[in-house]
Amino acid sequence: APAVFTGTDVYQRSFNPQEYLREFYRLSDSQGQPNTFLMQNLRALLKMFSLEGLRGDTLIDVGCGPTIYQLLSACEHFQEIIALDYTDQNRRELEKWLKKEAGAFDWRPVVEYVCELEGDREKWAEKEEKLRKKVRQVLKCDVTKANPTEPVSLPPADCIISTLCLEAACKDLATFRSALRNVGALVKPGGHLVMVTVLRETYYAFNDQVFSCLRLEKNVVEEAVEGAGFDMRFSEVQPCPPGDVRADCEAVLSLVARKRASIS
Repeated sequence: APAVFTGTDVYQRSFNPQEYLREFYRLSDSQGQPNTFLMQNLRALLKMFSLEGLRGDTLIDVGCGPTIYQLLSACEHFQEIIALDYTDQNRRELEKWLKKEAGAFDWRPVVEYVCELEGDREKWAEKEEKLRKKVRQVLKCDVTKANPTEPVSLPPADCIISTLCLEAACKDLATFRSALRNVGALVKPGGHLVMVTVLRETYYAFNDQVFSCLRLEKNVVEEAVEGAGFDMRFSEVQPCPPGDVRADCEAVLSLVARKRASIS
C-alpha cells in the first residue's frame, strides 16, 4: 500500500478513467477469463434492488467514478438518478457514455449480462436507453464535506447507492464514519442506503499506479452505517477471487440499510 494515503489531488491529477475501465470492467480479460469480481457484484446489486421497498423517485449515486454497472438493476426502480463523483475526468467519462460520444467505454457486454440475470439478454439496448434517460445530473461531490454536493443542495433522495467509493476516499475510520453521516444526510427518513465495499483491502493498482484503500472489517462498516442513522436490512459477504495482484481485498460486503426517522 502507498506510504501516504492517496489524496483527492492525486485522483484529480493522475486517475485515468479509460485505463481503469479497461482494467476492471471488461466482462472477460484478454485471456478470456471471466471477471468474477464484477459478476459477483452485479448479482449482489440485482438481489439488493429486488428487496421490498427499494424503489421511489430519486436515486443518488455517491462516488460513481466513470462506471454505470452499479445502476443497471437500480434504474428499473427509480425515475431519476443523480450521479456524483469528485474527479472531473470520471464525470467527463461518464458523460461520454451518457451522450453516446465517440470513444465512450463499451458497456454492452456488462448490460447484456445484467439483462440475462433479469431474464432477457435481448433487452440490453432498451436498458441502456432507460439508464441514459434517467441520469439527470452528473455533479461534483466531496464526501468529507457536511454537504457533499456544496454549493449545490439536493433535495433528500429515496435511495443512495455507493459502490467501492468510501474505502478509497477515507484515510481513516473517523473520516469513514463522518463521510457516511454526510452521505446519509442525502437520503430521506425511511429511505435506503445500498453499499458495496471491499473488506481488508489496503491498495488497488492499475496502469503502473497504486491507490490507497482503508482496511475495513464487516462489523466496523455495519457499525458505521448504524452510527450514521440507519438500520441494517440486508448484508452479505462474498470472498474476493484469489490470486489477483491488482488489489489485496479479501472479501466484498454488500449491504442495504434503512434510514431511521429523525427524533425531533
